[in-house]
Amino acid sequence: MAALEFSYRPRSYQFLELWTPGDWRIKVYGIAYEGDRPDSEVVEAAKRLAVPRLEEASANHYGVGFLAIHAGKTGNFVFVDWWCDENELHHHVWMTPLGDPFEFEYLTPRGIAACVWDLHLIAHEQQAWIETALKPETADLDAYLARRLNGMF
Repeated sequence: MAALEFSYRPRSYQFLELWTPGDWRIKVYGIAYEGDRPDSEVVEAAKRLAVPRLEEASANHYGVGFLAIHAGKTGNFVFVDWWCDENELHHHVWMTPLGDPFEFEYLTPRGIAACVWDLHLIAHEQQAWIETALKPETADLDAYLARRLNGMF
């Protein structure tokens, strides 16, 4: 059994842009272990990784989701998520070591989902989806895209 070695330390969350590849509208976030945002070249590489996954999405999606680049302590983690079938979130994850920030490994088949900092962003997006898209009186994808997470957690 592994021993816990690290204590929790807040990280920076920043909405970086609303990215529009093809017919998609994707909120792009940066999460940073140190500093306030990931390297811009890693952000661009993450977008290139995400495009084929978005193109493979089933027909029951809404063309909205989020992409996060987490500049972590041991490497860069990237995940792209989109909403489909009303209440389902599709989630795909990649990682690259700090020493080779452009050598991404696709981790989704290995079962990894998210760390505690990634889950904070996913929980924010879940709440935004519930409040702006799933409630009949407020169903509005533009309102979903306008809900953004910034700050420390």
